[in-house]
Amino acid sequence: MRRNIAFLLGTVTGACLTVLVAGPQGTNLVAVAKAAARSDTYNQLNLFGSVFERIKTSYVEKPDDSKLMEGAINGMISALDPHSRYMNEKGWSDMQETTHGEFGGLGIEVTMEDGLVKVVTPIDETPAAKAGMLSGDVITQIDDEQIQGMSLEQAVARMKGPANSKIRLKVMRKGSAAPIDVAIVREIIRVRPVRFKADGGDIGYIRITRFNEQTTDGLKKAIASISKEIPPEKLAGYVVDLRNNPGGLLDQAVSVSSAFMNRGEVVSTRGRTSEETQRFTARGGDITKGKPLVVLINGGSASASEIVAGALRDHKRATLIGTRTFGKGSVQTIIPLGGGNGALALTTARYFTPSGRSIQAQGIAPDIEVLQDVPDELKGRADLKGEASMRGHLAAEGAEQAGSQAWVPPNEKDDKALNAAFNLLRGGSVNATAVTAAKRAVPN
Repeated sequence: MRRNIAFLLGTVTGACLTVLVAGPQGTNLVAVAKAAARSDTYNQLNLFGSVFERIKTSYVEKPDDSKLMEGAINGMISALDPHSRYMNEKGWSDMQETTHGEFGGLGIEVTMEDGLVKVVTPIDETPAAKAGMLSGDVITQIDDEQIQGMSLEQAVARMKGPANSKIRLKVMRKGSAAPIDVAIVREIIRVRPVRFKADGGDIGYIRITRFNEQTTDGLKKAIASISKEIPPEKLAGYVVDLRNNPGGLLDQAVSVSSAFMNRGEVVSTRGRTSEETQRFTARGGDITKGKPLVVLINGGSASASEIVAGALRDHKRATLIGTRTFGKGSVQTIIPLGGGNGALALTTARYFTPSGRSIQAQGIAPDIEVLQDVPDELKGRADLKGEASMRGHLAAEGAEQAGSQAWVPPNEKDDKALNAAFNLLRGGSVNATAVTAAKRAVPN
């Protein structure tokens, strides 16, 4: 009964508000309400100014004004969601380097969680991957310095450095009782976003590791090279591997999807303003000429990877094999602040697949779920919790789904998902241990 009363009261309140706004005094009442809201905001700003001045005059040591302001900005943004962040001029420059595809460092994609740095995924063939870093690892110290209290940009800046310089990380790993010490030698990280090969003379395998400015060009070169190596009549299809791909640029996700589609919507975004509500459609045509397509996904496939997987499945252009994706269904807009003040990466919209489905905190379930045989020493560490487990994440539109397996066997012969994809394209049966997502009836 209590829930019914609350519902009715809410309905009555709404009706009264409509009458008040429409009545003769409505305009004045709205104006008064807006003025009160502005007054409250100004009072809060006055409070901030008072605290700032008190710190400047009374703190035990003379504080750095710029550090105080940057800390205040970071604190404000941290109250929003895990993906919005402020980048000072150095952080903004570092991000541009990463987007262009070359920088000095370890080769890991990271995020901030509970004040610590969490590994989203190590980049293939980089020092971090070679040192055995895993998705889900939590970095607590860098060269004996505690990360707690640093911003994400500060932590990333400490991990970057000249080639051949050494760095020591202390890592907490699920399933390990004690922290793990990891020594890594930095290298120049040249992110090659696309790798490819012909398998067995009849299948093109394309691995996309991230979506930076070079991804679409790399994909087109891969398809052209495979087409030259395998005659059209022998080419059974393509496997596109998006596992542990953390995402990247939205325009690259759209153009990669377009490479496999003749027409149709790829993704739509919806925000608070009309400028943030957009539809992106395929352009350029299917350069594979309709060849069968399998896309591999797992718990480390996030953001732009999910856009591609969602578009190709909704248009029935591809079969998805693997495990549920990460579930990052939000768009961050980079807003340069000018004057050497860096930039703001602000969550401005959610994205939706062509069928109108949100991926936020739910991810995409595969058409065919294939779980890997995880070695005993890695059991309990091979799963990535996903967006739904991140503090402050945007709520899902429906039941939330938290993460899935993100481990990929280093030896191709042990890779059950990849072999299932090859078997499917060659007309064989998928491994009997695989479970179809449809039978599990998992909401997504």
